[in-house]
Amino acid sequence: MSTTSTTRSEALPSGRYSLLDLVRSEWTKLRTVRSTLWTYAVTILIGIGVSVLATAETRAHWNATSSVGFDPVALSLIGVFFGQLVIGILGVMIVSAEYSTGTIRATFAASPRRPLVLVAKIVVFVVATTIVAEFLTFTSFLIGQSLLTAPATHATLSSPDALRSVFETGLYLVVIGLFAMGLATIIRHTAGAISTFVAILLVLPAIFQALPSSIYNSYARFLPSRIGSTIISRHFANPQVLAFGPWTGLLVLMGYAALVLVVGGVLQVRRDA
Repeated sequence: MSTTSTTRSEALPSGRYSLLDLVRSEWTKLRTVRSTLWTYAVTILIGIGVSVLATAETRAHWNATSSVGFDPVALSLIGVFFGQLVIGILGVMIVSAEYSTGTIRATFAASPRRPLVLVAKIVVFVVATTIVAEFLTFTSFLIGQSLLTAPATHATLSSPDALRSVFETGLYLVVIGLFAMGLATIIRHTAGAISTFVAILLVLPAIFQALPSSIYNSYARFLPSRIGSTIISRHFANPQVLAFGPWTGLLVLMGYAALVLVVGGVLQVRRDA
């Protein structure tokens, strides 16, 4: 009996692997899956395309009253609201795809320390998505402002709060993707995680609008979509609705992402693969 136990113990993985080894493994998974590369490409195309269409349309119909309350920075970043859905779907698929195909069992067999696997996925996703998201926001801004020729109002990166809006909007995309990844870690089902993500991002704001104005005005600031609107805009459009400051809102959103990732990580350890 003891000999059998000793043999099984020696057959278990030694665990001699580092976070860097897991990061390399996750990076290989990310870059060798065509759907991932296509998703990033679609995010860039949709984000920039929508921004170009919006700014070109605004310039074509510009008149003397158009400058009232006009925010050229927010207009050129409007494609982010479409890109965030694609980034969220990618965040879900990075986790859920392995569960749906069953390859997560091989991953955990080779790397028994499951929390470390999740950390490696987060590191790879953050690095890759940050590059894509910042490219998207800065390119959308530069192209959009180049289309807003005189007499239309335009901005530069040196304009008040413009650089903050562009840079932080890229970070917003990364964090919203991490939030979706956390949901996928908890739910472990692609359709379910995507449905939950879309419901929180799009359906929940509609539900809040049906509530009494006193409740909406006080608590709408906690919605991820409201936080995103505040980050993108250089000035908040509705002063009656309480809103977090741009950086405070991003920290709140990071808290949401951290919470679902921690819960997902705990469940990942406790549940069977």
